[in-house]
Amino acid sequence: MKSIARLKKIGKEFEIILEDVEKAIELKEKLKNISEKEFIEAITKISPARFIFLDEKKGLKASNNDLQEAFGTLDFFKIAKEILMNGEIVLPVEYRNKLREEKTKQIITWLSRNTIDPRTKTLHTPERIEAAMKEAGIKIDEFKPIDVQISSIINQLNRVLPIKIENRKIEIVVPSAFVGKVYNIIAKYEKIKEDWLDDGSLKVLLALPTALLPDFYDKLNKATHGSALTKDLGEV
Repeated sequence: MKSIARLKKIGKEFEIILEDVEKAIELKEKLKNISEKEFIEAITKISPARFIFLDEKKGLKASNNDLQEAFGTLDFFKIAKEILMNGEIVLPVEYRNKLREEKTKQIITWLSRNTIDPRTKTLHTPERIEAAMKEAGIKIDEFKPIDVQISSIINQLNRVLPIKIENRKIEIVVPSAFVGKVYNIIAKYEKIKEDWLDDGSLKVLLALPTALLPDFYDKLNKATHGSALTKDLGEV
C-alpha cells in the first residue's frame, strides 16, 4: 500500500514516495538502531524512485537549492532518513481502516474475556458485544491503546448493554509438587503478588474476572488434584 513521508523545513514540505507503508513504519521505528548500509538497502526497496518532492501529487520535485538550504546536502539517502526520522508518514485511508478493524477486534476480544453482565454474572459473547458497539455507534481510535479507550467504551456500551468489569482478588497456595503445572495456568491472568514459601510452595495473588472463576477453579483443581488452597479476598 503506497503512501508518502513528509517533513516541513524552511517553510516548505519535503516528501518522498513510499511503496509499502507497513515496511516504512517498521523502518521508522528502528532507524536509530540500524547501520547506514542497512538503511540504504531498506529505503531503496521502499522508495526506489529516489526523488524528493515538494508536492508528490503534482509531481513537483524539490530544487537542489531547496534541498541544500533545508538539509545541507543533495544526498537522497541522508535526506530520506531525516524525513523518515523527524517527519510523518501519511497513512492511506485503506490502511487506517485496516488498523481500526484490527483494534476493534482486539477490543471485542478483551471485553468478551474481562466484562460480565452484572445481572447474571456471566460473560458477554463477542457477537453480543460487537452488535452492541454498532448499536451504540462507538468509534474506535486505531492509534490509542486499548486500556486508554476501554473506560469510555464501557460507558457508551452501558446505554444499550448491561456490562461491567468485575475482578476478584484470589489468593492461591500451590504445593511444590504441582507448581510446574499450575504456573502455566496462572500465567494467563493478572498477577498482583508472588511469593515462594520455605517448603517450595508457591503463594500467588491474582486478579481474576468474576465470570472466569468457575473455569479457573476447575483447571486448578485438575492440575493439583484438589490440593491447592484458595481464598477469595474480595473485589479488586
